[in-house]
Order: sequence, then C-alpha cells, then structure tokens
Amino acid sequence: MPSSAVFVPHFHWDREWYEPFQVFRHRLVGAFDLILDVLESDPGFRFTVDGQMAAVEDYLQMRPENRDRVAALVASGQLAVGPWLILLDEFLCSGETIVRNLQSGWASARELGGSMPVGYLPDMFGHVAQMPQILVRAGIEDAALWRGVPGSVEGHAFWWEAPDGSRVRTEYLFDGYDNGLDVLLVPDQIGRALDDYTRQTLTRWGDDPVLAMAGTDHNAPHPDLGRWLQAASTDERPIRIATLQEYLRAHIKDDVSAVVRGELRSHARGNILPGVLSVRLGLKQRMATAERTVREAERALALFAPDRDESPFLALAWRKIIESTAHDSVVGSGTDETVEQVDARLAEAQHAARAVRDGALAAGAAVVPSDAHLVVNTLAVPRTALIEVDAAAPVDGSSLVAVTADRRVRPVQMTSEAPTVLSDEVVEASQLERVLRRIHRRELFGRLIDRYELTPGSLVFHLAEVPATAEFDLLRLRTEVAQAAVEHPGVWRVLTLEEARVTALVPVDVAASGATTFRLVPSDAVAAPHVESVTATPRRLTNGLVAVEVAGDGLLTVTGADGTVLRGVGRLVDGGDRGDSYNYAPPASGVVISEPSSVAIEVVESGPLRARLLITRVYDWPVSLSGDRDVRSEETVPTLVETVVELRQAEPFVRVSVSFLNRSADHRLRLHVPLPEPVAVSASSGQFAVTERGLEAEGGWGEFPLPTFPASEFVSAGAATVLVDHATEYEVVEGGSELAITLLRAIGSISVNIHPLRDEPAATEIAAPGAQDLGVRVENRLAIVPSAAGWRGANAVALAEEFRNDVLVARGTAPVGGALPEAMGGLAVHGRDTLVSSVRRVTLDGRPGVEVRLVAMSDDGATPTLTGEFTEAAQVDLLGRTIAVEEAYGACDLMLGPWEIRTLVLR
Repeated sequence: MPSSAVFVPHFHWDREWYEPFQVFRHRLVGAFDLILDVLESDPGFRFTVDGQMAAVEDYLQMRPENRDRVAALVASGQLAVGPWLILLDEFLCSGETIVRNLQSGWASARELGGSMPVGYLPDMFGHVAQMPQILVRAGIEDAALWRGVPGSVEGHAFWWEAPDGSRVRTEYLFDGYDNGLDVLLVPDQIGRALDDYTRQTLTRWGDDPVLAMAGTDHNAPHPDLGRWLQAASTDERPIRIATLQEYLRAHIKDDVSAVVRGELRSHARGNILPGVLSVRLGLKQRMATAERTVREAERALALFAPDRDESPFLALAWRKIIESTAHDSVVGSGTDETVEQVDARLAEAQHAARAVRDGALAAGAAVVPSDAHLVVNTLAVPRTALIEVDAAAPVDGSSLVAVTADRRVRPVQMTSEAPTVLSDEVVEASQLERVLRRIHRRELFGRLIDRYELTPGSLVFHLAEVPATAEFDLLRLRTEVAQAAVEHPGVWRVLTLEEARVTALVPVDVAASGATTFRLVPSDAVAAPHVESVTATPRRLTNGLVAVEVAGDGLLTVTGADGTVLRGVGRLVDGGDRGDSYNYAPPASGVVISEPSSVAIEVVESGPLRARLLITRVYDWPVSLSGDRDVRSEETVPTLVETVVELRQAEPFVRVSVSFLNRSADHRLRLHVPLPEPVAVSASSGQFAVTERGLEAEGGWGEFPLPTFPASEFVSAGAATVLVDHATEYEVVEGGSELAITLLRAIGSISVNIHPLRDEPAATEIAAPGAQDLGVRVENRLAIVPSAAGWRGANAVALAEEFRNDVLVARGTAPVGGALPEAMGGLAVHGRDTLVSSVRRVTLDGRPGVEVRLVAMSDDGATPTLTGEFTEAAQVDLLGRTIAVEEAYGACDLMLGPWEIRTLVLR
C-alpha cells in the first residue's frame, strides 16, 4: 500500500558507555564532519542532533574552526540542536539538576542560533512525573520519547500531563528512535519496505505520515541517504526529509485523545532497565553529595559574600554534575574505566563547589573569634541542629556548656577524648634539626605550636588548635635548638603533647537562611541548662518522641510520636543476582540469607543529646554464583555488618546507618521494614513530586515488569516512611506487608546475552568487575519515621530536607576572646508542603537579586509566605525570563497550585 513518510536523519550519541568519553568523542568528530559536508552539499537535507548540546560542544572543542559552519546550518533550519545539555537519567538526579541541565543546553544552543523547542527524550529509562511542567515552564510545548509509555496509548501521540495539570503534546516513538533503519536496509527497496512497515503499524498513524527516525547509536546517516529517499519518493508515496521539530510543527493535532498523567515507567512497549537504580551504589551517593555541596555553596555565597563573583567555579561544578547525569553515566552501566571517569567528574564538581562554599564560610568566620564557632543554616526554615565539634577539654575534668550569640546557655555532650601524647621519641642531638623540619611555620601534627620547653636533653612541644600566645618565632627556635644540641650532645627526648581535647555535641538554634555563633566554656562558668534527655540502655533508646527497642536478633521495634509501632525493622535479606547492570535477576535456585550467625549489641553513646547503639551481626554469605550462574556457591565468607541506631534530641525519626566490607560477588542486599497493615500503594519523593505506585508494574514487552521503583528523598508505605540520602531503589514485598530498600546490588557484567527477565540484550556482554564492589566499604544512611498519618501527616518533605542537609560549621578566625557577633537571618519560607529547590544570586534585567524556586508538594497546593530583605518579587520562567513583577516589602504571600513549580527573583 502506498504511504507517505517523513524521515528524520539523526544520531543518538551516548557520550560515554562501553567506551570512555574520549574514545566516543573521536568517533563523534568523524561523524559530525561527515554530517556537515552532507548538509552543505544538499540544502534539502536535514539533521537532528539528539536533543543534547554536549555533542555539539564536544565536537567544536576539537573542531573550533567549524563553529561558523555549524551556526550557519542552525540558522538555515537544516541542523536542529538542543534543548538539553545532556540526555540525562531523570530519576538519578534532583529536579533542580534537571532544570539547570535545560537552562545550560538552551543557553548553549542560543549562542549557535537557537534551540529546537522540543523536549526530545529519546533513550531515557523512564520519565519523571513533573517533566511536562518543567518543559512548559521553559516555553516548550512538545515532547518526543520512547520508553515508559503505558499500553493504553494506541496512536503515535498523546497528551502528557504533569501532576499540576501542565500538558505537552508528546510524539510517541513506539518503535524506538531508530524505527526508520529497517526500511533503509536495502536502498533500492525502500518504497516496498516503507509500504510493509506502514501496513504493520497503520493503526498507530491514522491519516498522519509515518515518522521514520533514520539514525542510531554512534553513527552518522549514510551520505547517500538523501539520494536514496529522493529516488524512492513518488507522487503516490511522497517521502520528505525533515528535522524532528519540522515534523511536529506540521503534524501537531490538538484533538489527540490519549492522556497520560504522571511518570512514565511502563514496560509495555520498551525496556526501562530498572536495575540501573541500584547498581554502582557509589555513583548514586557521589551524585547526591555533589548536588548537595553546590546547593550549599550557592546559599552560603548569597548569605555571606553576595558581591563575590564565583560564577566560574559554580558553573564548573554544575557542568560536571550535569555531564554525569547522562543516562549511561550515573546509571553505572558502563565499563569500569567509564565509571571511574564519571566518579572523578563528580568528585571534581564537589571539590569546586566545596571551595566556593568554604570560601563563603571563611568570609563569615573572619568576624568570629578563634575560640568560637560559626554555624550556618542553608535551609529557608529555622532549625535546631545538633553539631559536632572538636574542643579543648576543661583542665579540671569538669564538663562544658555552650554560650550562644544571644547569651543563651546550651548543654553539651562530650562523646570522646583524643590522645594527648602525639609523639614520644629518642634522638641523637645531631638529629634534632631533622625533627624541626616537620614544622611548617607554626603547624605541627595538624595543630599549632602554643609553646615549647627546651631544657638539656629534652624538647617538649605543646600544641593547641587555638594557641594562647599570639606569636611564634620558628627561626628563633631553630637557633636555640642548634645551640643546645652543640652544648648538650648525646641522646635527647622529643615529646609532642596536645592539649586534652574532646568531641562535643552542641544543640544550636539557627534562623532560616541564617547564621549564629557559640563558644564552649567550662560548666562552672555559667549555670548548666536543663536537658530533655535522650537515654540509652543496652536494648532501648528514647528521646520522648521516638522509642527504639532492640531484640536479641538485632531487629528493631520503633514506636513513633503518635503511638505507631513498626516491628522487625532492619532485617537484612541477601540473595543471589545473576543479572547485569540493567536488570536484576535471581538465580534459579538461589539461597536467600536473612539470619545472622551471631549478634552483639552495645551502647556507644548514652545521651543526653544523642544516643547510639551499635548492632554487630555476622552473616555467612556465599562468595559468588557457581559456574552455571543459577546456583549460589556453597563456599561462604563471614561478613560483619555494623548497624548504628541513633536518636537525637527532639527528632521524630530514628537514624540508621548500615555498613560492611563487601566480600561477596553476584548478590543483592536489602533492608526490610515490616508494615503494621498490608498496603496497596507506596509513594516516593523526587524531582519535584511525590509519586504513588501500586504493587505491580505494567508489562507487555520483552522485560519482566519488576515493581522496583526509585526514591530520592523518601519512600512511604502505610505507616512507615523512610528518609534516604541518595537515589535509592525500593519495592513493597510480601503482598504489601514489607518495604524493602536495596542497600547493594553487586554484578559483574554490563549486559548479559541470556537474561531470565529480559528477552534482548541491553548492550554487548562486557565484563565489569568493578560493579561487584568487592573489597569496598559499603555504607547506607537512612531514617525511619513511624506515622499512622503517612508521609504528609509526618511532614516528610520537611523532615527529608533536614535529614539530608546538615548545617555548616566553621571555627572563627578573628582574635581569641572577642565578643560573639549577633545572630543573623535571611530569606525565610513559612508554611507546610513547600520544597525550596534553589536559593542563589542572579542578575535579572541588569539588576542583582536572589532566585528562589519553590514547589508545592501536595495535591492541595501550598500557601507559603516569604520574608526577607526585598522590596520586589519578579516571577520568571525556568529559563529566567520575566513573567510579572510585583512590589513586596519584606514579605510575599503566595498561593501555589497543586504540585506547582514557581520561580521568583527577589530584589
């Protein structure tokens, strides 16, 4: 049957995957050279560059002389670029990172002539619920994607709706982003092949021409493609070449009937490869750390150094983070050398952000005495934070208290004492000069020399963090020691002593976006305050809000503030995994280990501000799978798993840290939280939304629909909410009776050709021994919130922010003994169910201001009030373009619709 078609020449360029970045870039340069030549030789040819500007930028770094050629082709409409910087994995980064990715890509495309206004998302492993709203608030009305669309969509287009009601018309690439290639296999049979394909997919297209995506991974289209298609085109079967944008513009129909709301994670028409959520745990943790650090840097800079231009370092940090979000990067589905590169990139991002953050803190610490500490709250809500600092111990063995900037006295819990003898040596007099070489101006052993005692045959150094004496003359010391060595030859004793030091816990009240200071003093100097104690016994912790009891097998019974009881929390279940980096797969007859061979429980800290129990369990885990990979080996290795259970004063949750040295391969470890009553749904927070999910996933394609799902901030099922500090995989198991959190998934191959839960390989079968995490210290931090009212009643959005974001602490650098500076506050956001995603200095219309991005995390919307030093509030879109400006003298009352994302610039 004759048919019309629009061919979209393109490529899909994984920046790094089964080869590292530079190897793929070498291929990219050759492919892009060919594309430019073809476009310039044939004005009718078109090419779409994969939706990501990174491919263009990577090319132009190697071919800077071709920048004008690229810009000319963009201007002519032959070359479509943007809107993203990177084709990201949407579930493994924050919502704010998604926004910065889009902003960066749009700005980069603008420099070359402008971005394709299409939310092109061809190969992501599913899509987050709020993506339609993100696109709409950037002025993008259309999207095109493949994976995750439910089976209810029967055509080639649907309306994709975000939780707030925002919609984008979405082109459904139901046969993938390479569906046109099969038509092109035999160039002189393109017409017949197109007819065959159209007949097979006719119900999808209706009266619309076939969209034939002519491209695939890491390859330029054949240079004769245009000639082939022109030869195959007839009046009865017209064939046109277009960019993706041109196809959508010509064939957009507002009468599309199918509507899909929320996230796209169906397996109905394509693999979504959910195992990437849990493989290579370290990458997920480092992504979260980098994102958290750059967020701290932006906020600390806005508070303490608003006039300091740190934009180059912040831009570098964001660039490295965004590059690492690529859907074959942070997911960990690459070779070991590729993963090492991603890991290094995330570390570099965190280092750049940390430098900016610490520089801003240093500006604040410059007015704080050296015997005091600065405490900074980067959240836009006030908080009482428990901080840990190193301090000099009272000389008489008494306790310490803290005196704050507002002259309040706060209790202190001393948790450990450091050794005072750092070095005790016997040396010949002739070797004393060598000892002095350890001194760097005044620093020795990481401390500062407070004073020294030089007597015949003896040299004693007294070290302190903050010396009592203002001056130290190293040259004089060298002279004195040299003279003493001559006068007293023979054996000398060199003793290095540090002042007695303790680790102290201090509860400090800090204003929203604010800072305060405190100084530790002996308790006999001021009256010690009353403390609402956190207490610990060998089997029980309580802080008046939450109580934890530990059974003999190491499992926890957690009782919440409302009386909700969770029993059996913390059971570890370890099973074999014969899958790969993309999909989990249990061995056919794998042994599951859930009982420890031994258990020990001890009190580590007993309060009154923080109490901790250490539960040490030993498990005998199989060392690997057997040769046929369907049975776990009989050989086992004892693995010591340490679980620290912690309660802090006034916190309504229990902190749990699980750590062990991994000595086994081919296995998955999960922590279970039994529920008081079976549930039919769960909910998790991430990327500007809380998404509800059932106990099953939709199948229908060649991938078994395991109901494992992502959580970035928290996951909730019934009366149990678990706060997490990085992107985490979870599943509700046992018929809705238990919540299982994945702590580790160790596998040894990028993909396997024969997978029991996936029909087709996801990639080449390449060994990835680093993904076994053998010999790696594995640690997971989480917190348990019991609440019969569920995540919203427990205020989990706010609790997750508190759990994930510590206050910042810096020792003062001003002279010892000075007055403490007054506490200060900044931007505050008052009201429930409001997530503050961004606080940073920006320039809008040539004037400086503070950008604040808010999200209503509720079906009912939110009504936050913003207070601070501003007189004007400008509403902007996600690309920073002004929408409206209103007067706002120090306060701004907002009404946010359900799940609305709103961005303001306060000036």
